[in-house]
Amino acid sequence: MRALLADADGEFAPRGLTRDLGSEKARTLEAAGAEVRRADADDVESLRQAFRGAHGAFCVTNFWEHFSPEREIAQAQNMARAAKDAGLRHVVWSTLEDSRRWVPLGDPRMPTLKGKYKVPHFDAKEEANQAFRDHSVPTTFLYTSFYWDNLIHFGMGPKPGPDGKLHFVLPMADKKLPGIAAEDIGRCACGIFQRPQLIGQSVGIAGEHLTGAEMARELTQALGREVVHDAVPPEVYRGFGFPGADDLGNMFQFNAEFEREFCARRDLGLSRTLNPRLQTFRQWLAANRERVPIG
Repeated sequence: MRALLADADGEFAPRGLTRDLGSEKARTLEAAGAEVRRADADDVESLRQAFRGAHGAFCVTNFWEHFSPEREIAQAQNMARAAKDAGLRHVVWSTLEDSRRWVPLGDPRMPTLKGKYKVPHFDAKEEANQAFRDHSVPTTFLYTSFYWDNLIHFGMGPKPGPDGKLHFVLPMADKKLPGIAAEDIGRCACGIFQRPQLIGQSVGIAGEHLTGAEMARELTQALGREVVHDAVPPEVYRGFGFPGADDLGNMFQFNAEFEREFCARRDLGLSRTLNPRLQTFRQWLAANRERVPIG
């Protein structure tokens, strides 16, 4: 929404969808010049009404709100049905890889979760791709990356250790992790809407591919305190006990073991073509270092 609002010469007027028209975010969008309508991803009729008359829609689900991959799939099916019924000409569906294509459920390398997933918040999203195909919705499948904003909002930032240093935990050994600023996802999606030739294609985006040690060096420079990368094994990370630790531990293991394929899909050059303002981790930290909690 911010990317569309900032695109003064763009061809699209933004319409924001919210479950709560009285929320602070909804009021902020409206004050910025966006049309705001009520819709709920669990209510297909509300989506039909909200999509009506629009050119396209950016569709995304939030696993971390409810921890249910089945609910994510159902929401995606609602979005696909509503998009078809409303006659949308371009949908950008925010998706991720189904790790089970690389690590079958019977593979003991990582535990099976929720009975039928390896990385639930990944697997359900690519499984839901089929809903958009089944309804013949003109869709671009957008494969995103690790949000650097997780260091602010998700408790993944560096923590003080007994040695007086800050410790940054990333269970990927020396493997690279594609990362991106959350706001750049919006800018890339805006770029996709401006390229109808991307309908039917899968597009992966990232700002940089960095190892944990490389991220720790950038954090050290930005925060002015030494940050050490703790490359704990995935099985240790899975045992940390916070909600979703097992899912994230599997995710990081999947990213590390299939680093080549995961990074190759997220082309930095293409990402910058979609979004010329694409930030590096260093640039993102320069703008956000005061927001990164450090214990």
